[in-house]
Amino acid sequence: MNMGLQDNKQTEKNHNFFQSLKHALDGVKLLIAEERNFRFDIIISAITVILGLVVQLNINEWLWLCVAFSTVLGSEALNSIIENVVDLIVDHRFNLLAKRAKDIAAGAVLLSAFFAIIVGCLIFIPKIMLWF
Repeated sequence: MNMGLQDNKQTEKNHNFFQSLKHALDGVKLLIAEERNFRFDIIISAITVILGLVVQLNINEWLWLCVAFSTVLGSEALNSIIENVVDLIVDHRFNLLAKRAKDIAAGAVLLSAFFAIIVGCLIFIPKIMLWF
């Protein structure tokens, strides 16, 4: 009995750390390749790091910035997971509960982005004001 392409696909737990790491890196590659908002968040994070280097942030400021953009990137990844699972379940057909799940997940990303903006303002506005 020929099972086609499914014969060699992994269905059990990862056997070692490096196999897990490969799958995790594949997931990050998918996020970058397929999720426009994730790419946008990475660009904003990179700009923030460059600005942090310019204004010479201290360790506590760096920690808050890392928490802020890690929260945004993590919530963006979770939002993508939820969208994919919902689409899998409803087979790309409209369903009010599916819409609600996706909207709530997107709202969580928005809340984390607001948090990051507040952190960024609290850190950067006083430093930029010193230039004027």
